[in-house]
Amino acid sequence: MFRRRTQTSTDDSPVPVDDPKAQGTPGKGRPTPKRSEAQGRRRSPVTAPANRKEAYRLQRERDRSLRTRQREAMLRGDEKALPVRDRGPVRKFARDWVDSRRLPGQYFLPAVLVIMLLSMVPFPLPVRQVVLLVYTMSLPVVMVLVLASSFYVAGRVKKEAAAKFPNEEMRGVGFYAAMRSSQIRRLRFPKPAVRPGGAPVTTAAARR
Repeated sequence: MFRRRTQTSTDDSPVPVDDPKAQGTPGKGRPTPKRSEAQGRRRSPVTAPANRKEAYRLQRERDRSLRTRQREAMLRGDEKALPVRDRGPVRKFARDWVDSRRLPGQYFLPAVLVIMLLSMVPFPLPVRQVVLLVYTMSLPVVMVLVLASSFYVAGRVKKEAAAKFPNEEMRGVGFYAAMRSSQIRRLRFPKPAVRPGGAPVTTAAARR
């Protein structure tokens, strides 16, 4: 009898409202989530490719995007994205030295192309003979000018680079500058960072 009365008073005792254990919560109004559940909510859902063809397509898109970013970085002259032959302060100096000058070598290919196109135009016979004569005589003259310009560029760049960077490797920098000087300016890689005269290239001009 006494045992039943004691049990009844215990079961009917009021529960404090602010008792977090009685409410089943840690004082936040909801159960504390497990660590794995919380991390799972933060992660964005990853959809697996439906089949092998879809996986190949996604991989090609990722590769294409990566190549595009790498090419843009190379065109900007980003040191980390450049090939080994274009890296370093000496090569950068050689590129800027060539790009800041108008040299005969950069006009060689356009001049040859114009002369070849003129030789294929159906001019009257006397005019055509004159055009062919000019083409025959001008080609070796232009080649000599280009070679002379290349030797001048190679020697000058190597000398100035050695004075500016006494502790850097100079091997191949003369040939590097000479080859760049014989290229059309728009086709040079990396793109020129300076204009003829030495002024920096603006962002809008670099994109063209």
